[in-house]
Amino acid sequence: MSSPALRIVTRSSPMARAQVERLRSLLAQTSPGLEVEVIPVTTAADRWTGDLSALGGKENFVREVDSVLAVGAADVAVHCLKDMPGEKPLPPAMTIAGYLARDDVRDCLVSPAGLRLADLPAGAKIGTSSVRRRAQLSAIRPDLDFVLFRGNANKRLEKLAAREIDAAILAVSGLERIGRGDVITEIFEPEVMLPPVGAGILALQCRAEDDSTRDVLAPLNDPTTWREAAAERMFLHVLQGHCNSPIAGYATHVDDELVLSGAVYSLDGKTALTAVEDSGASTPTDLGTSVALALVKQGARDIINDATS
Repeated sequence: MSSPALRIVTRSSPMARAQVERLRSLLAQTSPGLEVEVIPVTTAADRWTGDLSALGGKENFVREVDSVLAVGAADVAVHCLKDMPGEKPLPPAMTIAGYLARDDVRDCLVSPAGLRLADLPAGAKIGTSSVRRRAQLSAIRPDLDFVLFRGNANKRLEKLAAREIDAAILAVSGLERIGRGDVITEIFEPEVMLPPVGAGILALQCRAEDDSTRDVLAPLNDPTTWREAAAERMFLHVLQGHCNSPIAGYATHVDDELVLSGAVYSLDGKTALTAVEDSGASTPTDLGTSVALALVKQGARDIINDATS
């Protein structure tokens, strides 16, 4: 009698399906012969074309996927970690079984005309739905016109090709996952544009009581990514940040030491509070807490509240 298939629930977008194919490929190496069934779900955030904050935030990217998992109709959900709400913990019935090795964390500019940021004319329309991106770019080019730009990566590229806007800011990892890294005009290093919490990380979520699925997924967990994610997620949790918060946080390993850079911005980019610390003897979660509190002491709460009021 054959073993039951591992049922993977995911958003139905092309990028989400590409992420599942990456997981399927890895499982073929760690669990040869394991059958995999994919359950696509079109979420409320995928259907909504307006400002995501009006819909209730990033939770709408994962709520419907998680509901399939919660009732036992699937075994594992694949999420972009940056889409998972950070202001509250996972439900007790859920757990993160592992994080895949981190992809590129950087943001990039896509310009149909092939222009770099410095070459865009004053008043150029720049598409982004991220307040983090808008705040950081406003500090560099306050003369640009930022417009709401949502939809999956393929739809955004179609709008760019139709010249509905002059350029857009997208994630390098997302474009690479759908095989469209060729459209990138300019890549912004973290020193120029600090990434969002969870950038480039795919999280494997399952039911906490499902030991068999956790055993299957355990070999896929990347310990380095796990530490970085733990620091970043705690940083975001302490700040009580969500999709409409101009918060950036990026943990990386420098000479085997975990270093976390965090920032909170005013929406116009004129104010930027920053903090950088290394873990030393502390745990990743302690590091995340410490960097968040350092920003709170600088007045981060007021900036976050102003941005979300």
